[in-house]
Amino acid sequence: MTLSARALIWVSLSLIAAVAVWGVLNPAGMVATASSLVTQQFHSRAWFVMLTVTGMLVFCVWLAVSPYGKIRLGADTDRPEFSTISWLTMLFSAGMGVGLLFWASAEPLTHFRLMRPVLGDAEAAQQAMFVTNFHWGLHAWAIYAATALVIAYFTFRRGTPMLVGAPFTSVFGQEVWARLVGWLANLLAIVAIAIGVGGSIAMGVFQVADGIDLLVGGDGAGDTLVLIVFLVLFGCYIPPLMVDLGTGMARLSNLAMATAALLLVYVIVTGPTQYMMNSILEGFGAYLVEFFPRGFLTYTFFEPGTESWFQDWTLTYMVWWLAWGPFVGVFVARISRGRTIREFVTGVLIGPVTFSLIWFGTFGGIGFYETLQGTGELLGLTETAVERVTFVLLDRLPLGTVTTVLTIVAAFLFIVTSVVSAAFVLGSFALGGTPDPSPRMKLIWGVLLGCLGYAMILSGSIDAIKKVIALGAMPFVFITILLLVCLLRALGKEARHADR
Repeated sequence: MTLSARALIWVSLSLIAAVAVWGVLNPAGMVATASSLVTQQFHSRAWFVMLTVTGMLVFCVWLAVSPYGKIRLGADTDRPEFSTISWLTMLFSAGMGVGLLFWASAEPLTHFRLMRPVLGDAEAAQQAMFVTNFHWGLHAWAIYAATALVIAYFTFRRGTPMLVGAPFTSVFGQEVWARLVGWLANLLAIVAIAIGVGGSIAMGVFQVADGIDLLVGGDGAGDTLVLIVFLVLFGCYIPPLMVDLGTGMARLSNLAMATAALLLVYVIVTGPTQYMMNSILEGFGAYLVEFFPRGFLTYTFFEPGTESWFQDWTLTYMVWWLAWGPFVGVFVARISRGRTIREFVTGVLIGPVTFSLIWFGTFGGIGFYETLQGTGELLGLTETAVERVTFVLLDRLPLGTVTTVLTIVAAFLFIVTSVVSAAFVLGSFALGGTPDPSPRMKLIWGVLLGCLGYAMILSGSIDAIKKVIALGAMPFVFITILLLVCLLRALGKEARHADR
């Protein structure tokens, strides 16, 4: 093992361990520091974040329609390992996971509650739905697509290790600065992945605990139940870290995705079907018209307070997807060998985004239906217990207990598969891109991810968790731009070589 690889292991492990210890011993201090730093960064660099993610979307679309779109991610004779349907299913389960279940109705209703006093019910509902679709739509998946595309191209076509930093030395050689930038890129990717997955652990634990509490007739999950759920989760994901990452984890991920799809169909069939179908259709139309110009909006001239909402939601989401970019990128790259760049970009952007629009159109639509036709209980929960919104909504449909149990199971499976996969990716990164990290290294990362998740649980706030994730991912924004530069240079060189 080289000196730089050993240094990466020790620096990354030490840094993540320090953050975890800080969060456990002083969660309030960690949250306060993260909030202050993130607010400063968002205030000064909102334009840069939005320009970056919109640029990544434009970049992906341009690659797909350009002559470069014919290039395969691998040798010219390689063909895809998975069918298109299986590939799309795995894409989606990797990219969103437990967040879909958590925010299904909660996010549209939260935006609606904030916009309602200013816009009125109809306009507030339309804007709330659009904003939710924007957060989970093409811009998010363009971040994943661009990161995965770089990793897949250099790994399968140029023969580099599956590392975020590998493109720098592949394109610019063994110059000192290129090796240094590559090493730093790997470190920042590890930090972003670890903190992002730690936040997802916390959100998932909150939701599972609250679902269990609702089943037993409670009025809010207490600290003891949250701790029990966390310990059970920890006990469930540790054993898989000691064996090879085989088809078992893929099956669990597909099972979680199938459960989510079953819930979606059930809600459409048993709920106010016409209302939700109208909601889905309107959501599609509004999104197709407005998604691109909204990518340049930074709310400069809006009323005071709008900037805070923009930072807490839109900017946080964009940085959140950047945090997950290296993790999802490695996974998506692994399952995409043999596809052309055009096939890859089209599938990654269109398939998952279409499902997201249907998902939020359904759950957001029924949330608005219950709010506008009913008592407004759901709106109150967005302020006091946001993790309970999905469960309360499902409880109003037939077989509420069954659907609540299914949601709990799906959320739990999403968390387990995410943590095991993340520990695998982090172990691979730390060991120089090895395709088979040792059980010991995966176990170390699994424990650290659990500690990070517990530290964020102690913060007791979803907003606080979002701030910590944003802080961990902010430095990686600059790395993504450099990665796209490397890909452009490599593609240009390949095209010139082909012409000769």
